[in-house]
Amino acid sequence: QVQLVESGGGLVQPGGSLRLSCAASGSIFRFSDTGWYRQTPGKQRELVELMTRSGRTNYADSVKGRFTISRDNDKNTVYLQMNSLKPEDTAVYYCYVNYRDDGGFEQRYWGQGTQVTVSS
Repeated sequence: QVQLVESGGGLVQPGGSLRLSCAASGSIFRFSDTGWYRQTPGKQRELVELMTRSGRTNYADSVKGRFTISRDNDKNTVYLQMNSLKPEDTAVYYCYVNYRDDGGFEQRYWGQGTQVTVSS
């Protein structure tokens, strides 16, 4: 049973930075697409950044040039470095993992969410 534990959220001023972390309980990242989504009340959860199994990275237009996704397969941890934060970045951020091994087994996992608030 794989679990994802998120950390690093908090309150930050506009223009500031935060680094989110997502640690998996198993060695799964080398088989996985790994990414970050965010959601605000009354709004659909949206993709922020995604890193595929092949290493390709996709960015949402709203965060391109400001946010960077990375991961450490040995530590089974994925990160989201957020710079130049804006009030509109305020949301609950969710870690996402899509695991698919060579035998065809596939499973999606979600973190519990961490609150990011950008305010002066």
